[in-house]
Amino acid sequence: MSFSSLDRNERIHKVQEQEFDLLVIGGGITGSGIALDATTRGMETVLVEMQDFAAGTSSRSTKLVHGGLRYLKQFEVGMVAEVGKERAIVYENGPHVTTPEWMILPFYSGGTYGKFMTSIGLRIYDFLAGVKRNERRSMLTVEETIKKEPLVKRKNLMGSGYYVEYRTDDARLTIEVAKRASELGAELLNYAKVVDFTYENGKVTGAIVENVLTKQRFIIKAKKVINASGPWVETLLQKDESKKGKTLHLTKGVHIVIDQSSFPLKQAVYFDTPDGRMIFAIPRAGKTYVGTTDTFYENDPLNPKMTLADRDYILNAIKFMFPEVNITSDDVESSWAGVRPLIHQEGKDPSEISRKDEIWVSDSGLVTIAGGKLTGYRKMSQQVLDKVVKSFETEYRIKYDRCQTKDVRISGGEVGGSKNFHTYIESQKEKGEAVGLDSNQALAIAQMYGSNATDVFDLIKGKCSDAKQYNLPLDVYGMLVYAIQAESALTPVDFLMRRTGAILFNIQGAKAWKDGVIDFMSDIFQWTETEKQQYTIALEEQLYAAQHPR
Repeated sequence: MSFSSLDRNERIHKVQEQEFDLLVIGGGITGSGIALDATTRGMETVLVEMQDFAAGTSSRSTKLVHGGLRYLKQFEVGMVAEVGKERAIVYENGPHVTTPEWMILPFYSGGTYGKFMTSIGLRIYDFLAGVKRNERRSMLTVEETIKKEPLVKRKNLMGSGYYVEYRTDDARLTIEVAKRASELGAELLNYAKVVDFTYENGKVTGAIVENVLTKQRFIIKAKKVINASGPWVETLLQKDESKKGKTLHLTKGVHIVIDQSSFPLKQAVYFDTPDGRMIFAIPRAGKTYVGTTDTFYENDPLNPKMTLADRDYILNAIKFMFPEVNITSDDVESSWAGVRPLIHQEGKDPSEISRKDEIWVSDSGLVTIAGGKLTGYRKMSQQVLDKVVKSFETEYRIKYDRCQTKDVRISGGEVGGSKNFHTYIESQKEKGEAVGLDSNQALAIAQMYGSNATDVFDLIKGKCSDAKQYNLPLDVYGMLVYAIQAESALTPVDFLMRRTGAILFNIQGAKAWKDGVIDFMSDIFQWTETEKQQYTIALEEQLYAAQHPR
């Protein structure tokens, strides 16, 4: 199937002409994972997302595919074991969006954990998570810890644990999973909102969907419907009149981004805050980002924002762990806030609520999945579809294949496995240079797009004058064309926030390119002046929100 924005209207028309086996509601990592899994099992699958793909929780995480070390503290042994093993699968199937990141876990006299407990905890973690031999933990002395990261607090430092997490681009991971589902035959539509369900004899048979861009409505028919809408799960349950029993608790997490010139962190650090929470400080692409907070959230999940209290909490945590770094609010270049949909547990603080996923089926047959973690998306998809497959056998006498996604590369992941990834991207450098990019630009595109990098290079070839016309660097021009033609980008925010992450990690670049991006998209999509103004305002609001707390 196509994953282009240019034939969107034809695809909307097409999905109305058949009954699908499965309709998935929600284009975050869970919904995209379900679409991929379902398609590989042989199901005719359609997915709708009311915003852009990954626009909700799935682009607003700590950007780690991590093994759940924090869950040892809560004795969630099963979760540590499961997500640890899943982490390795996610990495192998998409090394261009996931990379090992060594962390130090410093411990202090009088702190929560000493050397013995840290060592035992990390050893158990290695065992449960099935950590590869060359990535197993080691214990560092005070001197070794300071050598790894000179900025850590030295007073009462007793050493640190040294272990591996995996850093990811959560939005791009989601896009690549969705894109792979599309390549294998699924139909996926962003900016397509479910406004109601259709029924026959009390059973859900599909949904009434609104094209958010035109306000036109249409019906999608499906034998089974899965509600994987994250923070909006309960909204859909209310439409189905089946909201009862389990309830969601939304918690908000905030991260801030600081330039390395102000916060020259060499080494990722996972550390205790003064109030006993743990947060990450991670170097990435010339920046250092720090988070996350964890507070109950009761406002609209559509646009969570950093508050002054959120920002000050993180700044105080930085001062606590890195006392020689004189960071002020003026050093915060960008930020993001995300909402996590967790299953309610009475009497627990936000950071204590389980990240376990749960699946339940309404009387109407609507299947709902909520909770869970980015790392465990593939397993969550498998679990919910195993349940759906059984009902297909019972109700329709239709048999589908077992889950195959353990060995399915996501889009861009055909690079010869994680061991060959670096060799692969080096081999792509010359191709990028041949179309007019410098070596750094060529390498960056190869790293970002993996085996799809050649498609981006092909779009750049001979387009220097076009890029100049829109006052865009050649590499940005190529990524923009690719985002529209191959990644369903429909708005400037789609491109600058989720397809490239520029608003988060290169906000000066985003500001420099925004006019060219808007002009190009306006020409391609033939926006009216009113539409162009609306998209410009939306982009300006995102840029402002990233830099200014509420």
